[in-house]
Amino acid sequence: MKGLITAAITAIVVVLVTAIGLLAIVVTDDDAQATELPGGGGGLRAVPEEFRPWILRASSSCKYPELVPALLAAQLHQESGFGTGHVVSPAGAEGPAQFMPGTWDTWGRDDDHNGISSPYDIGDAVMAQGRMMCSLIGQAKHSGITGDVRALALAGYNAGWQAVVDADGIPPYDETQNYVSVILASMPRFQGPGQLNVPGHGDGPNALRKAAARMGTPYSWGGGTPQGPSTGFCDGTNGYQNGRCIASHTVGFDCSSLTQYAYWPSIKLPRTAADQYRATADHPVSRSNLKPGDLLFWAHGSAIYHVAIYAGDGNVLHAPRTGRDVSLAPLTSAMPDSDYVGATRP
Repeated sequence: MKGLITAAITAIVVVLVTAIGLLAIVVTDDDAQATELPGGGGGLRAVPEEFRPWILRASSSCKYPELVPALLAAQLHQESGFGTGHVVSPAGAEGPAQFMPGTWDTWGRDDDHNGISSPYDIGDAVMAQGRMMCSLIGQAKHSGITGDVRALALAGYNAGWQAVVDADGIPPYDETQNYVSVILASMPRFQGPGQLNVPGHGDGPNALRKAAARMGTPYSWGGGTPQGPSTGFCDGTNGYQNGRCIASHTVGFDCSSLTQYAYWPSIKLPRTAADQYRATADHPVSRSNLKPGDLLFWAHGSAIYHVAIYAGDGNVLHAPRTGRDVSLAPLTSAMPDSDYVGATRP
């Protein structure tokens, strides 16, 4: 988008780009058979929490499957680095999705219903980005131009669709070439695992379903509340990565705040893993009888240090540790198997 002005005067180069997919494979054991967890198009990770619901909504609103959340996230990162506030490029492109004023007039809506249509509002900007990209993907599909329709759509977003038509492919501008290649190459950074399908109803499935919607949310020691993710803190031992305290500026969950959030307000679990074990220990569940939503606990000696939610098929959903995201993992390797204490059913 911000290349609309400079692209017209840039030198001629042609580029072919491809993108790669992710596939997460998990292992099995005798107690609970884990299944393969594909990295489907619905997953999302490593994006600021305020952008997450809008990216997912913009993706799901498009009828073309190529507009996956990771594509929109990678594009936003390239456009503005998920910029908020009054972000303006030297060419005059505005907001996190970097819309030129004339283009905003075409695609902008008051999607966040705050009474104003603004390229600086995250919801308005991301939904407008999604509408424009969806339209460009459709044009690419029906244009007869060969090549990756995602690449052609990105090129149209950056340089204008007419430039794509004139070039019969990705326009030969340096900025556009770099824009397309960087976004497609960085998609795996934002691609989370496929969305977890949780059947059934009741406290357990409902809690698992709620927690699964937070897959890809960063781990933050001490972060998270019953209302959602929040910044955490460092305590001299926890919350650090490579010697730096990152919990204090990472919006996310730790293991027990995720489980508390998942069950709240139907069941108001206490805050820490140890307290959650004590509060539910009178409803133990054997490893052979686990059901989705059951809580699983690990300990060093008698000190409970981790809790996870059973996700079915031999897998757990948890917030593992600093530097990782809320994710699925096999029960057998989520934490050291020798530390496994047992499971409870709240």
